[in-house]
Amino acid sequence: MTSNAPSRALPFDPIAKAAQTWAERIGPNGAMAAVTNIMRVQQILQASVDEALKPHGLTFARYEALVLLSFSRRGSLPMRMMGERLQLHPTSITNIVDRLEADGLARRLPHPSDRRTTLVELTDAGRERLGGATTAVTSANFGLFGLEPEESAALSELLTKVRRSAGDFA
Repeated sequence: MTSNAPSRALPFDPIAKAAQTWAERIGPNGAMAAVTNIMRVQQILQASVDEALKPHGLTFARYEALVLLSFSRRGSLPMRMMGERLQLHPTSITNIVDRLEADGLARRLPHPSDRRTTLVELTDAGRERLGGATTAVTSANFGLFGLEPEESAALSELLTKVRRSAGDFA
């Protein structure tokens, strides 16, 4: 159980109760119940991932940035591309890179052919920290317990449809 869970489980599902009341007083409750469940599960997942990453001195945002850099062919990416891939505002990616750089996990480099572009490169210390952090979050299954692997895949597929419909990607 994550640190974001109540100290003792309720004897009923409060979201199901809210959905029932919604149906009685307002109308169809499918979207309301689904969104409320998603929001609660997000809290549970965030708490689990935070707990797994804390001993490694990382937040999920910084962890994602390290993973992205490790996936690049050269171990470096332009900051602009990092922001696009992580779907973050330029200010947010700058703050993330600042913290990674301060911790010695990444470094900024000038682009070899475009003076306007700054590259971010994963350091050896970043690779090492990423390895331990990845072991921790995968051991914690990113907090996604209670589902069979095929259920996790189906859930991901459904949520991807929502993201596509919202314009997250083409």
